[in-house]
Amino acid sequence: MAPRTRTVFFLSDHTGISVETLANALLAPFPTVNFQRHSLPFIDTIAKAEEARELIRSSHELTGLAPIVFSTLMDPVIRAITKQTDALCFDFLETFTAPLEKSLAVKAVHEDIKVHGLGKPNDYDDRIDAINFTLAHDDGVDARHLAEADIIMIGVSRAAKTPTCVFLAVQYGIRAANFPITEDDLEHRRLPDSLKGLIPKLFGLTIDPGRIQQIRQERRPDSRYASLAQCQFEVRQAENLYKNLNIPFLETTHLSIEELAAKIIQMTGISRHNRLL
Repeated sequence: MAPRTRTVFFLSDHTGISVETLANALLAPFPTVNFQRHSLPFIDTIAKAEEARELIRSSHELTGLAPIVFSTLMDPVIRAITKQTDALCFDFLETFTAPLEKSLAVKAVHEDIKVHGLGKPNDYDDRIDAINFTLAHDDGVDARHLAEADIIMIGVSRAAKTPTCVFLAVQYGIRAANFPITEDDLEHRRLPDSLKGLIPKLFGLTIDPGRIQQIRQERRPDSRYASLAQCQFEVRQAENLYKNLNIPFLETTHLSIEELAAKIIQMTGISRHNRLL
């Protein structure tokens, strides 16, 4: 018997990234349950809170099952309105604030506080600079100023270099460049000339040959580029190159971009800015 779908709401007075990240971590251990997710960001007025409350109530009436609600709303009045339902509600701030108040011996201040703020005044400019740098140095388009990168991602085509670099720049303000390793480089077992002298900044990505073959097949059907033999050769040569030059690397096949970024930061010890959520 197929599991019934359970409706989930993410409530936030800002973008909703924080509450979705926390909530999805809690929902992940239940893969047999179908979750229909609804993000309701920028709930910063009573009118918006009442609208959210009615959406939650309507879902309950429609499905016959109490929705699950995750919230990071700050305003106590707005929070109270959204709780006027029969939903199973998880209020992250309420859950964690009381224990923190007790431990710190200080009352939390909720007025005029922005949990999702920019942090230090320069963080925003640094983040925009990192994004611009990453976009300008995508896939080896511009090899100038590579020495200014915090990290340079290398790997064969379609190994997730671009999305990983963009995520590092957007989420952590890391100046991440990426540079492809070509077939010619792999045949001669060498790094591209633009990367010589930059080995300490390099981080390799690899991927299961069967998976990369599927990705390439969608891009260039029935081409040599997409053949399994070619994919196996490139992945094997790339991994040998990483090992010979002591370049750290990760396999991307079963990792999300978020997991990749976290592992890369952990393995390299690279500095990161506060997240902009």
